[in-house]
Amino acid sequence: MRNVTYSMGVSLDGYIVGPDGRFDWTEPDAEVFRFWIDEIRDIGVHLLGRRLYETMLYWETADQDPALDDASREWTSLWKPLPKVVFSTTLSTVEGSGARLASGGLADEIERLRASPGEGDIAIGGAALAAAAADLDLIDEYRAVVHPVLVGGGIPYFPRHERRSDLELVETRSFAAGALYLRYRVVRPGGSGK
Repeated sequence: MRNVTYSMGVSLDGYIVGPDGRFDWTEPDAEVFRFWIDEIRDIGVHLLGRRLYETMLYWETADQDPALDDASREWTSLWKPLPKVVFSTTLSTVEGSGARLASGGLADEIERLRASPGEGDIAIGGAALAAAAADLDLIDEYRAVVHPVLVGGGIPYFPRHERRSDLELVETRSFAAGALYLRYRVVRPGGSGK
């Protein structure tokens, strides 16, 4: 069964976006960007909320810029064909290769994707969408690149639901610029993960 993963850059105090709406502190250096390139290779489909979808639209045409570096070209070549499902109550259409609006609720989409043939993880991007998935107990792994900055508030990485979730550390990795990758699997009753 395909795992549902939630991966984002996060501040040390737990936010993906600061109180000023900025997230420039998550801009990866070459080493972290290489890590994200390698990570996307294991994704079979990406679920996005509207705001993250709109942010990621940049990559649909980035390769048209002759000044784009090789790593960004490689990312673009992996991102563009990746199937993407966009969850939005305000958009009537979506642009971009491989993108479509969700045709059902989050649980229905994930169930359909888990049952369909295909390889690679089901990645979730965006705090609100991830919070909804966590509330439904649909996330199998949390993956965070923790950046050495305290932003003091904003949009939290972890959903604020009022139940305990036990996690098992699967992997860590340190980066030269001070960021730290943490990968945790959700431990469910009767086993360690799904």
